[in-house]
Amino acid sequence: MLVIVVQFFLAASGAFNTAPRDESFQVHRSLGYVILLSAAVMTIIAALARMPGRLIGMTGLVAGLVVVQVLIREFAVALDGTGGASTTAGQLIFGLHAVNGLIILMVAGDLARRARMLSRVPVAYRRAGAGDDTRASEPAARAS
Repeated sequence: MLVIVVQFFLAASGAFNTAPRDESFQVHRSLGYVILLSAAVMTIIAALARMPGRLIGMTGLVAGLVVVQVLIREFAVALDGTGGASTTAGQLIFGLHAVNGLIILMVAGDLARRARMLSRVPVAYRRAGAGDDTRASEPAARAS
């Protein structure tokens, strides 16, 4: 989540930078590829660790949405005029880049929340019955 927030910061910094466009967004672009690689690696690790399917899928979704980010950028640049001049169509398509970035942020936030819930230690199981100490957890009751 933090890396994605940093990515938004870098995008805003690049937008208001006076350097040429390619230079202004170089760090933003590089971090985007780091996010893609990280999401792909986390998807593989989650699958190997046999995490719940929803977590695996959401991690893969982050990687897929980052690929969509690259495609949106490339399509918008292809619509630009000669000399790098932006066209209205290119600007409208490129606007989807920001919207998709928000979707990535939402998916990553939900993924972090679900992973945090999964990592919590469950409350010890308590069993009440004849001869059992109801104050003890299941493993402690078996040990006595």
